[in-house]
Amino acid sequence: MTIIPDAGRHSVTTHFIDGAWTTASGPTFDVRNPLDDSLVAESAAGSASDMQTAVDAAARAFPAWAGMAPGERQRLFLAAADIVDRRHDELVRLMAIEGGASRAFSSFQIRLSSAMLRQAAGWGYLPAGDVLRSDVPGRTAFVTRKPLGVVAGFTPWNGAFYLAWRTFLLPLAFGNTTVIKPSELAPMSAGLIHAEILAEAGFPPGSFNVVTNAPGDAASVAEVFFESPDVRCINFTGSDKTARILGERAGRALKRMVLELGGFNPVLILDDADLEESVKAVTFGAFLHQGQVCMNARKVYVDRSLHDEFVERLVARVESLALGDPVDPAVIIGPLITDAAVEQIQARVQDALDRGATLATGGRHEGRVYAPTILTHVPKDAICSTGADETFGPLLVIEAFDDADTAMRDAQATPYGLSASIMTADRGRGLDLAARFDAGIVHINAPTMASEAALPVGGVKDSGWGRSGHYAVEDFTEVRLTTMSSGPGRYPF
Repeated sequence: MTIIPDAGRHSVTTHFIDGAWTTASGPTFDVRNPLDDSLVAESAAGSASDMQTAVDAAARAFPAWAGMAPGERQRLFLAAADIVDRRHDELVRLMAIEGGASRAFSSFQIRLSSAMLRQAAGWGYLPAGDVLRSDVPGRTAFVTRKPLGVVAGFTPWNGAFYLAWRTFLLPLAFGNTTVIKPSELAPMSAGLIHAEILAEAGFPPGSFNVVTNAPGDAASVAEVFFESPDVRCINFTGSDKTARILGERAGRALKRMVLELGGFNPVLILDDADLEESVKAVTFGAFLHQGQVCMNARKVYVDRSLHDEFVERLVARVESLALGDPVDPAVIIGPLITDAAVEQIQARVQDALDRGATLATGGRHEGRVYAPTILTHVPKDAICSTGADETFGPLLVIEAFDDADTAMRDAQATPYGLSASIMTADRGRGLDLAARFDAGIVHINAPTMASEAALPVGGVKDSGWGRSGHYAVEDFTEVRLTTMSSGPGRYPF
């Protein structure tokens, strides 16, 4: 079975609950190709009742999953990784027609996903805790980590395939069961295809559940996450605006949250940087997936002595990128996800130009395919330059600087703190600047998008909290203290 549409045929999807494809209690909603608005799928419009059924299934499955031997879980994760590798071309096509992802970006996600599954296969063998010394004679203290229970996840439409794996795979690897609510813009890439893969791999019923909802219904469906005592943690990847709403609700319910949010992601190019490498890193970092990834570079600070040549080389490279239908393997820049996304980019480009910015390239679109756009001489009060709000699209601001310390301070004058990049031939200088960056990730001589499955991805400030990789054990387990005493106790009364 596959939910991926064939040429000329759209899919009709259902929920995946308790190991089975389950008809929704309500109607369906349309999922459309962002390139031409053609119908990709009719997806189940779930209700709060559907979500409660999924949470109940996950709660029932939790004791057996948490108690499963690490070798058995390892076998399941490795089987899933093999399926991901085998279905590479199908998955590339799905991400193109549902989310507008180029083959380059889809393959990037598939490689990361397979690597993360293989990494997670060994996490069951991480140390389970510590034995601590006690000041009380005859007492031994054991500190162990225990899974939380049911972890609920919201998965995004951008980078949907990889980010969905990250949302539920980390909790699963540490013994939790999961319920996922994918974005209604990409429900297959952001959750349903994963259920199909895990079912084929042999994951037990209830360990992983997916409920989809129609646009506008997310709040009522997701309310179950906050109301159910079985849901112990909520894992969200998305915008800081939505996270604030969810965080308020989680606070009232005393629910733990893990958040991976947006970023403004600056790049510093110092006077000794390799220009050609800098151009390659910025092109990839800024325009992968049309700038619709939280770690895309948004603003480049380049030493004034290199500015003009850097801009000239960058423009030439960017203008060579193929635009169009991401089903074509040669295309790098596909469509933005919605008309509203196009309108936001156009408005921010125009705002900068009205304030005196210079358009180096781009600033045009055909349908939802927006050409990579580079602005120079942008006033600091332009919306796209302030760093106060994330611009989610193929728009890059370049600013010349005379002093690296001043540029770094300016780069951090933003509420975000996800990723940053420093290009320099002086590694010591790079490390010194990196140590002073208030960001969850700093790359030296690499793009802001330099992801690996084993590395702890996550931000600070308004970019969220929590980390991926095996560091996620801190987020998806709780510490339990057990003491054992021998001999008579000593009491004050």
